[in-house]
Amino acid sequence: MSNRIMNSFFIFFYVMTSHLFSTQADSTIDIHNNCPFTVWAAAVPHGRGGRQLEYGETWIIEVNTTKSGRIWGRTNCNFNTLGRGQCQTGDCNGLLECQTFSSTPPNTLAEYTLNQDTNNDFFDISLLEGFNIPMEFSPASADECSARIRCTADIIGQCPNELRTPGGCNSPCTVFKTNEYCCTSGNCGPTNYSNFFKRRCSTSYSYPTDDSTSTFFCPSGSGTNYRVVFCP
Repeated sequence: MSNRIMNSFFIFFYVMTSHLFSTQADSTIDIHNNCPFTVWAAAVPHGRGGRQLEYGETWIIEVNTTKSGRIWGRTNCNFNTLGRGQCQTGDCNGLLECQTFSSTPPNTLAEYTLNQDTNNDFFDISLLEGFNIPMEFSPASADECSARIRCTADIIGQCPNELRTPGGCNSPCTVFKTNEYCCTSGNCGPTNYSNFFKRRCSTSYSYPTDDSTSTFFCPSGSGTNYRVVFCP
């Protein structure tokens, strides 16, 4: 075999193997519905955006390295055969398969950023857009990492009257739209409303700068897999 052919072969082999490993998923996230009702899960940017989950069903999405994303559940949805319709909570522009990070509050959010410079994955549950479904976000196996976040309190039943909305409990930012609650200046602290959420879900984000007690991490070097459970 000539040197030119050999060189072409090795170049082809290098390109193909590089492509294989560059597109290979580092982690998976199992999204499981344990609620006694249908949840229309949303996962952006991974997982093609959304899927209907009946009780007991699981949707597995693959997450590539250095990616950030969010997962939430939508309730009381109706979609046509084209995947267009509307949800009472968590709606994303009337689409079954959500295309952007934006959604219509209230919705409990699972957020993640993987494989950061510190060789850690960061993840959290956020109530900054309100609450609609109890949630757990954790590594798929305790052998991988022991961090575990749960928000399972009866927030809807105990929601302050001014934050109540059909199917959920709004955040104060959604209702009042002021800097005190939305932190548009970047300088804000806890409020009576954020304390309502924090007392019930102590490991979840209750206001925008609530980082110290609300962000969790696991090592990313081993490709830790994760699990989001609705109604754990």
